[in-house]
Amino acid sequence: MAKVISTLFVSADGVAEIDPAWHFPYFDENMGRAVTEDYDAGDVLLIGRETYDSFAGAWPDREAAGGEDAPFAKQLGDMRKIVVSRQPLEFSWRNSELINGGLLDAVAALKADAGVRGVLIPGSISVVQQLLAAGLVDELRLLVHPVAARKGRKLFDEGDAAYHLRLVASEAFPTGVLRVIYAPGTAPTPVGYDEVKDQVPAGN
Repeated sequence: MAKVISTLFVSADGVAEIDPAWHFPYFDENMGRAVTEDYDAGDVLLIGRETYDSFAGAWPDREAAGGEDAPFAKQLGDMRKIVVSRQPLEFSWRNSELINGGLLDAVAALKADAGVRGVLIPGSISVVQQLLAAGLVDELRLLVHPVAARKGRKLFDEGDAAYHLRLVASEAFPTGVLRVIYAPGTAPTPVGYDEVKDQVPAGN
C-alpha cells in the first residue's frame, strides 16, 4: 500500500504554523536535502486549501522565472495535487484537483491504489490532525527548529488518547535542527514508580 507521509517544519514547542522569521534562518543544505528526500518519497500531494493557495501563489511563478529553485518548482507542478476543501475551486496550477468525497475515504482509496507510490502532506495541519486521529498517517517527518515559537498552531491537538510513536530515523544538523521520522507505535507496558525506582540515580 502507498505510504501517507506528513512533512512539517516545527518549533521546539510544537508549533507547526511556521513563521518565516524563525524558519528561514535555519534553512541550509542539510534541510534542503531532507526536503528533497521527503518530496521524492511521494508522487501525490495532499494539501489543504490554505497550503494550496500558498503554493499555487508562488511555485508556478518560480518555475517560469527559471531561477535556482525552478527544478523543484517544476517537480511540484508535475505532481498530482489533491486539495482538501469543502468549497468548489477553480485551479490555475496544473495537475490540481479537488478531493473526491470525504477525506478519510479518499485517503484510504489512495493508499490502496496500486498506481500511487506515496502520498505526501506538506503543512496542512488540520488535514494531518484528522488523519492522525483516524490512524491513516504512516510517517511523521519533522524538522524541529531550535526555537520556542510561543505562538501559532501546534501539530498535536488536545484529545483523550495519547499518540504513541516509534522512532524510525533521526539526524542532528549543525544549525541545531533535528530531523526526526516517526511511525505509529504501540503503547508501552504501563508501569508506575515502584517498577522504575531502581533506576533513580543514587545520591552522593
